[in-house]
Amino acid sequence: MDVILDPAAPAGPDPVRDGDQKTFMQDVIEASRLVPVLVDFWATWCGPCKTLTPALERAVRAAGGRVQLVKIDIDKNKQLVAQLTQMGLPMQSVPTVAAFWQGQIADLFQGALPESEIRKFIENLLKVAGGQMPSADLLAEARAMLEDGDAQGALEVYAGLAQQEPENAEALAGLARAMLALEQEDQAWGVLESAPPKIAGHAEISALRAQIELARAGREAQSGLAGFEARLAADPDDHEARIELATAFNAQDRRTEAADALLEAIRRDRAWNDEAARKKLLQFFEAWGMVDPATLKARRGLSALLFR
Repeated sequence: MDVILDPAAPAGPDPVRDGDQKTFMQDVIEASRLVPVLVDFWATWCGPCKTLTPALERAVRAAGGRVQLVKIDIDKNKQLVAQLTQMGLPMQSVPTVAAFWQGQIADLFQGALPESEIRKFIENLLKVAGGQMPSADLLAEARAMLEDGDAQGALEVYAGLAQQEPENAEALAGLARAMLALEQEDQAWGVLESAPPKIAGHAEISALRAQIELARAGREAQSGLAGFEARLAADPDDHEARIELATAFNAQDRRTEAADALLEAIRRDRAWNDEAARKKLLQFFEAWGMVDPATLKARRGLSALLFR
């Protein structure tokens, strides 16, 4: 399970600090009796350190106080490095990251790991320390990653949580959303279809299912957009063409135009084809989200037509 940014974490003391041989006992050994402490041994001349250290800082701050990071410049703390080498800590190269728990080295790695691997390292450390990240934090982490464009990282977090909690609707929906971001539409659909009955009707899962259905229909409708417009020009009461036109508009993210087309179809003949236009509009609402500006505007228009 991964660990990264939790935007909802309360503000508190910064868990990241610079350390040296004078404060090592207090900052690392003693502090590790309360929470796990990572020690980043780095050097100014070390290229990989410039990549690893910022990633470590992000992951540690994301853990919301469950883990701390102490950064040690090996060139300024040669005596400490020599002492740790004598204790068996491999200090032949940097970066070296050692995890301390209860005053002892619990784990370590060398070299610049990818950020996803750093998160896994921290999660494993938290498990050893009995402080596994709660699902709410993991969901916040994955959402932040997806918003930042790291769909693959988000997928890994969501997948781990969905495996651990099969009836967690937000995790399953997030997994599908990450797959969509990675252009894995069929896999996303498979995930949604595999949802346990208890959560199959959850709002997020239903919304994603609607999005995929509309995307598929939209790709087909877009190829005939000019034809639908020509049919409507010839016959404004060609309701099938108007609904297909709305589907094509939606596929182009022209939500206002899509909704307006369906509202016009409803105005002309609400009952046509078992209220197909109204049902399509409700599907749009589901896919767009109930608080989307286009949904709110179109819902007002629909109410005006239904209750006039």
